[in-house]
Amino acid sequence: MTRPTPPPRPVTHPTRALTRPANWHYPARSTGSGPETVRVTPEQAGWDYAGLRVVELAPGATYDLATGDDEVLVLPLAGSCVVEAPFGRAELAGRRSVFEALTDYAYLSRDSPARLASPGGGRFALASARARERLPFRHVRAGEVEVELRGAGSCSRQVNNFGTPAVLDADRLIACEVLTPAGNWSSYPPHKHDQQRPGESELEEIYYFEVAPGPAGPGVGYQRAYGTAERPADVLAEVRSGDVVVIPHGWHGPSMAAPGYDLYYLNVMAGPGRREWLVCDDPAHSWVRASWAGQPVDPRLPMTELPTTGLPITGGGRRP
Repeated sequence: MTRPTPPPRPVTHPTRALTRPANWHYPARSTGSGPETVRVTPEQAGWDYAGLRVVELAPGATYDLATGDDEVLVLPLAGSCVVEAPFGRAELAGRRSVFEALTDYAYLSRDSPARLASPGGGRFALASARARERLPFRHVRAGEVEVELRGAGSCSRQVNNFGTPAVLDADRLIACEVLTPAGNWSSYPPHKHDQQRPGESELEEIYYFEVAPGPAGPGVGYQRAYGTAERPADVLAEVRSGDVVVIPHGWHGPSMAAPGYDLYYLNVMAGPGRREWLVCDDPAHSWVRASWAGQPVDPRLPMTELPTTGLPITGGGRRP
């Protein structure tokens, strides 16, 4: 008896991942427990330096931590808290929402115990990086944060450079916030920072998202990431408030704010080299930056009140 001819095997493009890397996107509350709604350690992410916890505290609750090998930024996302450590204390005024205001924050060095206490309750990000040096405790005021309006037209976004080298003295940690008006794209053109070479830094990166709700309920956004021929990846994640996307390597962007829903994300970065944020655009899309010339910044920006100590920096810039 003649065997039937098997169907042809599907052709797989050699530069695309055979499977979507499921561990790049962590839905809300999938990584933490107890008061920790997010817990991403270097070990969980499969890398060496960057980490993030998000803690939700009921009114009057406290949270104890030991930084261990990490330097840590305590950043209020909603609410206020008091941070107490052996070498400093900070009463963080915080904010009601990431979409309403800038916030102050506290820097904790490695090898330090600390306690967070929140009389009114709130949600707090603990951005971290494996550190070599012990640096002083610091309370950074909201007025010290550098606010930047990047891009133009539908690629306009607000970047709060609260933990970048120009604002904060840290060992490895780099952090910023990005606010993208509904319908706009940010983290664009797609870019990468996974090699230590002139014009590019090697940095691991974590995206933590919050999406403004609409009149009928929670909002939604999207995050794209893809690899190179040498290290393929293929990620298109639907993100909601509390979701995390990790970027171990490869091109990433755009971050897409769906029409009707403003998008916020916290970027946490760290790597083995000098503490600098240098990116390389995907050559296929780098021309987009030139198209911004002559376009106005989206009039919905800035989305939050600006610091009273200075004016925002406007312009396209080379950073995402």
